[in-house]
Amino acid sequence: MAAAPLVVAGSAAAAPATRAVPSSGQPVLVVGLGTWITFNVGDDPVLRDECADVMAAFFQAGGGMIDSSPMYGSSQPVVGHGLARLGHPPGLFSADKVWTSGDGAAQIERSRQFWGVPQFDLLQVHNLADWERKLPLLQEMKAAGQLGHVGITTSEGRRHGEFVRVMQGHRLDFIQVTYNVLDREVEERILPLAQERGIGVIVNRPFRQGALTRALEGQPLPSVAAELGCTSWAQLLLKFILAHPAVTCAIPATTRVDHVQENMQAAEGKLPDAALRRRIVAEVEAVL
Repeated sequence: MAAAPLVVAGSAAAAPATRAVPSSGQPVLVVGLGTWITFNVGDDPVLRDECADVMAAFFQAGGGMIDSSPMYGSSQPVVGHGLARLGHPPGLFSADKVWTSGDGAAQIERSRQFWGVPQFDLLQVHNLADWERKLPLLQEMKAAGQLGHVGITTSEGRRHGEFVRVMQGHRLDFIQVTYNVLDREVEERILPLAQERGIGVIVNRPFRQGALTRALEGQPLPSVAAELGCTSWAQLLLKFILAHPAVTCAIPATTRVDHVQENMQAAEGKLPDAALRRRIVAEVEAVL
């Protein structure tokens, strides 16, 4: 199946590509920024400013979606610190989560205050925690104009059966799942179902929290990389993900400015067709 067309925002030379959120039509930059582990730096002012530098490079390269969660330690206030330091860039697509068995509304308000945003573009029920109560809460917020989009998440292949049942029985704007060149279980049912139901897809752990890129470091790039204009394994791994027609955005996390710049370049140029995607899988599996 051919990938959905990428739309380039602004200058083709400077701006990365976007895809439209199926339910709203809102364009979203196809490479976002995750904050799991990387932004959990506590109150250290030096490390907080380093995270702000990562965010600055991300926005300078045309980035939009930043994803966080109450589960991620100090990541939310660190995102807020960066946004304040950068003057709250207008291109932000704020994606956060509710993750509690208690008062979801209170947690969401704390998260909003940490970010320093008037409201979130997207809130997701994190790992389906108490979803029977939290999903109706998010739907009510959206209906009241207090929230842009509603979603659910899972990671590392957990709860896929229940995840599918929620997708089938409830109106969602987004799902967030683990997907990468080695973890491809979601191709069987979840990604096709998202396309069928018009649900946007955010991809977490595109590099297996860096394990993939570390394992491939030092290995020569295969010829398919040159065919796609890739100068690094990270770009090749991201292009594999972005080429799936169900995928709206991938959210690699990083602590380094050069890695943000490298990741954003994956949103430019040619994407692999089905044959090239199979070659990428074969090349990675041959090395690992």
